Amino acid sequence: MNKLYLVVPCYNEQEVLPETSKRLLKKVSDLIVENRISPESRIVFVDDGSKDDTWNIIEGLHGQNPVFQGIKLSRNKGHQNALLAGLMTVKEHCDTAISLDADLQDDTDAIDEMLLRYEEGCEVVYGVRSSRKTDSFFKKSTALLFYKLMSCMGVETVYNHADYRLMSKRALESMEKFSEVNLFLRGIVPLIGFKSTTVSYKREKRFAGESKYPLKKMLSFAWDGITSFSVKPIKMISFVGALSLFAGICMLLTLFVLFLCGREFGDKIFYTALACAFFGFQFLSTGIVGEYIGKTYMESKHRPRYIIETYLK
Repeated sequence: MNKLYLVVPCYNEQEVLPETSKRLLKKVSDLIVENRISPESRIVFVDDGSKDDTWNIIEGLHGQNPVFQGIKLSRNKGHQNALLAGLMTVKEHCDTAISLDADLQDDTDAIDEMLLRYEEGCEVVYGVRSSRKTDSFFKKSTALLFYKLMSCMGVETVYNHADYRLMSKRALESMEKFSEVNLFLRGIVPLIGFKSTTVSYKREKRFAGESKYPLKKMLSFAWDGITSFSVKPIKMISFVGALSLFAGICMLLTLFVLFLCGREFGDKIFYTALACAFFGFQFLSTGIVGEYIGKTYMESKHRPRYIIETYLK
């Protein structure tokens, strides 16, 4: 029988954890009663270096019911690393693992359909938002821009999918082979290549607490995704650079012809603007290339992506 592990990354989630644990326990218990999953299935909370009472709550849940397990990272490593830590830890014990957020925005009823798709032979099942009615206009617009930009850059992602997904044991073992430090799991999982499908669900408003992905983090996350999976920005720089060089040569030839014809030309403001544009492009190009070099430098160190301090089995 399918031994299912739910993996839930947590960072400062003391306000929502009591309700989250209650709902997830009910879902797991119902599935066990229906013989959909094994009685040895578990709910694993991964504490990503929380500064509040999150870990104490996880310890309390574990003491009350063995279905709850806890993984405590030695320090805050970010959502993607915390999620990976949980998935790589449970892959030895589970047949399938479903990752979801602790804020109760992911509809737990979608788990039933995910399991059904797994039983039909899919090894990766993506939870996809059916709409963005709960988002502000700004968030909707930036999300659409993000997916469009990722697509233009050649990065394969699933539209309106975050990190709510089911993965089989074989898919998890395959994902372990991806060793990059700059994690973007939404781009890594599609590269595994096993049979996959999507399940639509309605994403609710956050039950309690504050979002752990403000605008600054979202921009950083998007930038990591682009630079970790695509070299198109470098190719674009080369193209724009060649175009700028061609335009510059044409302008110089034009000025030379005007000079031979005895016509007056030139304006200090024009040349100053041209110089600023040229040097501005150079600095921008250097910054983008430097970003890639920096990521290569970080990858070459082979530092651990996370360190587990405590594992409550």
